[in-house]
Amino acid sequence: MEEQIAIIIALIISIVLHEMAHGYAANALGDPTARLQGRLSPNPLVHIDPLGSVIIPGFLILAGSGILFGWAKPVPYNPYNLRNRKWGEALVAAAGPATNFLLAFIFAMIIRSADMLGLSASFVELAKYIVYINILLACFNLIPFPPLDGSKIFPALLPFSAQMQYQRFVKTIEGYGFLVTFIFIFIFINLLWGPFSLILGNIFELFTGMRF
Repeated sequence: MEEQIAIIIALIISIVLHEMAHGYAANALGDPTARLQGRLSPNPLVHIDPLGSVIIPGFLILAGSGILFGWAKPVPYNPYNLRNRKWGEALVAAAGPATNFLLAFIFAMIIRSADMLGLSASFVELAKYIVYINILLACFNLIPFPPLDGSKIFPALLPFSAQMQYQRFVKTIEGYGFLVTFIFIFIFINLLWGPFSLILGNIFELFTGMRF
């Protein structure tokens, strides 16, 4: 139980830092919306979505499902305030996954240096979960499906005509609200989790030098 609580806490902290990164990126690019609404704070209470940050990941962990994900309240920003109109939204969106990859890399280096640092086996085990959680958050959020970060990054890489078509697709999906989101999560868990978890495992091994 203590290990499961530690994993939930690690997940919450990782999600909070992910959202803070979005806010800091937007502020650096000229939009103060997140800063003015207090969303640059490390206080988890201003970022946590009770369902996505606590209930669902907690249930998945306690149920031993082998699948773990979650989300926080999206950080607000006004794209019209961003100085870089072409890449601004993509850079704000990419800041979250980039932060998760950075956290994964830092803890992976700690794992690789565990013997030299004299770290306990229990700490190394927790660090492995932190690495895996952050790789998962980064990769999952890079999927180009709204409201995930990838849906803001992907169109910036497309030619203008394809970008317009993709934006229409995003607006159609968003029009259905959480219904489509839950359908996507159901399909992802039941059909895509297998190959996705293989990708996560390969990245984890690349970072840490060991299998998860």
